[in-house]
Amino acid sequence: MTLIIIIVVAVLAIWAIGIYNSLVRLRNNRENAFADIDVQLKQRHDLIPQLVATVKGYAEHEKTTLDNVVKARNMAMSATTIDEKIAAENQLTAALAGLKVTVEAYPELKANANFMQLQTEIADIENKLSAVRRFFNSATKEYNNAVQVFPANLLAGMFGFHQEKMFDLGTERADLDKAPEIKF
Repeated sequence: MTLIIIIVVAVLAIWAIGIYNSLVRLRNNRENAFADIDVQLKQRHDLIPQLVATVKGYAEHEKTTLDNVVKARNMAMSATTIDEKIAAENQLTAALAGLKVTVEAYPELKANANFMQLQTEIADIENKLSAVRRFFNSATKEYNNAVQVFPANLLAGMFGFHQEKMFDLGTERADLDKAPEIKF
């Protein structure tokens, strides 16, 4: 009888260790995926001052738009947690979209070689960011699934594992849910 109890306890301990190790691997995979996003965000943050300086020369009266971009960039650079970075990057994306609209009003700026090069570099980084965000969201989904499914959910809460946020579109989500406006 004692042997059976020892075997059951050993099997349960091995099972719990396996679940715990799996959750740790998934959490680390998610954090690694966000580190990939951080690399792209750093490049994006480094290019923004150059872009703003180039646009300033052409669009002096668009100071508010440029200030919003700089402010959003500074907030993004000072964010420390993954959740803070996600929120700050969503604000920066919205500010950059406002800058894109401003640039449309200046055809001579769009023809400027420096500006065109910066636009190309930022577009490249945005494409890379899109790819690493998809990978991050995939890693987050795997992690969240593992934390929520039975029987792992029984141990996840005890060891401090909890559901994490996806890197979503933020304010852009509302724009995607609206029907496009068509003007003639």
